[in-house]
Amino acid sequence: MADKQLLTVGEVLVEIVATTKGDGFRAAQPLIGPFPSGAPAIFVDQAARIGAGAAIISRVGADDFGRVNLDRLSADGVNIAGIAIAEDGAPTGSAFVRYREDGSRAFVFNIAHSACGQLELTAEAEAVIDTSSHIHVMGTALSSPGLSKLLKTAIARIKAQGGTLSFDPNLRPEILDTPGLRPALGEVLAQTDVFLPSGDEIFLFTEAQDEDGAVKDLLARGIPEIVVKRGAKGASHFCAAGRTDVAPLKVEEIDPTGAGDCFGGAFVGMWLMGHSVEEALAYANAAGAHAVTKVGPMEGAATRAELDQFMKDRTR
Repeated sequence: MADKQLLTVGEVLVEIVATTKGDGFRAAQPLIGPFPSGAPAIFVDQAARIGAGAAIISRVGADDFGRVNLDRLSADGVNIAGIAIAEDGAPTGSAFVRYREDGSRAFVFNIAHSACGQLELTAEAEAVIDTSSHIHVMGTALSSPGLSKLLKTAIARIKAQGGTLSFDPNLRPEILDTPGLRPALGEVLAQTDVFLPSGDEIFLFTEAQDEDGAVKDLLARGIPEIVVKRGAKGASHFCAAGRTDVAPLKVEEIDPTGAGDCFGGAFVGMWLMGHSVEEALAYANAAGAHAVTKVGPMEGAATRAELDQFMKDRTR
């Protein structure tokens, strides 16, 4: 088994962003992009940039959008051996996004019928699984039958090897009622070593009415560590030993897409490299804040040196 290589499984796509604000795409809009994207891809790119061994299993089209992602991930140190290139004409996934005036977003996705929506277990992917010691699960991957099946195979193998698992629900409300999704989420939670919910996602798996109650319930059920992401309100880590908080960093928000994924990639990467909770939480908090300062979901992923400077600039 590799020395603390983390693995994630899921969508790799491009994001194309409208430069105007408004509700959706029912009229022609000026666009910028393509930007490398996909929640698992953003996560693993940030983990690699901070210095962790990191790999991803996915599938892209034999097209320019696929090459945009392969080039970025490879350049940032991600092991891309598990990314298959479709030979059947399937295109790389895409997401068109337009921001509304209130900061919310309207998306047009092509994922289910894209190359990554038809992901299968290849010999190359099996080799990556067998050389990984940690699996990071994005809840969205469990809503796709093909991705879910492959992900469960990876979880079983890595856990059988004594590996660990981190879990970010990362769920859009519109997919929560997907048949079989909630039981699959529960199965993953039961095997989780580090749980990384954003805000109210912590209530997905408990009947508690407040955050303290939810944390106590989940810790009592055997989840060793919980990291609650609160965006502009900072973050907290909980475990049997107590609570650790980190204050938000003041930044001008340009594009929030990918901030939670960068937070997770930095935290899990630092955690696997043996850093203290305080260090991992501080860098994760900085990674999330840095991510929102750039247009494009992966453009704000940062190296440890860049985050050191970023934090220093905000504590003078």
